[in-house]
Amino acid sequence: MALILSIETSTDKCSVALHEEGRLISLKEREEKGAHAMRLPGLVDEVLLDAKLPSDRLKAIAVSQGPGSYTGLRIGVSTAKGLAYALDLPLIGINTLQALAIQMSAVERDSLIVAQIDARRMEVYSQVFDSLGTALSEVSPVILTNNSYEDLLLKHRLYFIGNAVEKVSASISSSNATFIEGEFSAKWLGEIAFRKFSENKFEDLAYFVPNYLKDFQVLHSRKNPFLS
Repeated sequence: MALILSIETSTDKCSVALHEEGRLISLKEREEKGAHAMRLPGLVDEVLLDAKLPSDRLKAIAVSQGPGSYTGLRIGVSTAKGLAYALDLPLIGINTLQALAIQMSAVERDSLIVAQIDARRMEVYSQVFDSLGTALSEVSPVILTNNSYEDLLLKHRLYFIGNAVEKVSASISSSNATFIEGEFSAKWLGEIAFRKFSENKFEDLAYFVPNYLKDFQVLHSRKNPFLS
């Protein structure tokens, strides 16, 4: 029985789930900006208590590795690594955008899925998948314009999913484009995590880091004369 604890903190939502061979057993979530460090340990305890299972029954820890919020990913990955180390369990890293793409499993065979997460201003982190959820591109930042994804839209129906659909839909006008708000939730990590677990695709605890895509930048207020 492969019990895997999954952690998703790539957005303001803090989410923890327990799956048995990909089947959801328990899910606990809180959406509260800046509260990941405070909420995450409690959610882990709540999930195990809800499932009436001790931590020594777990077989692996899975975590959303990004892209996403710098602070959220850092806390989520640090917590997952700490649990994996303390419980002597393998760690499974999950592409945040792949977890979005699998939510669109019922799309037409020749359509494509464009999973996206908001990167502020007119930029998104994006990755293209086929209708079966196989990645067709690398994760990359995209600056939105009226011509974004023009070549793909000429040949395919595109399903855009993620938390940037409002600004994406304002930039792209095509009858071949469908926009869907996706869920950033640990419940969507279970299927991918179990597949990786079955294939022994684990991360190196010593070297595993989140996929931030961009270096973190601290923005200083111009009103403070002591910061430059």
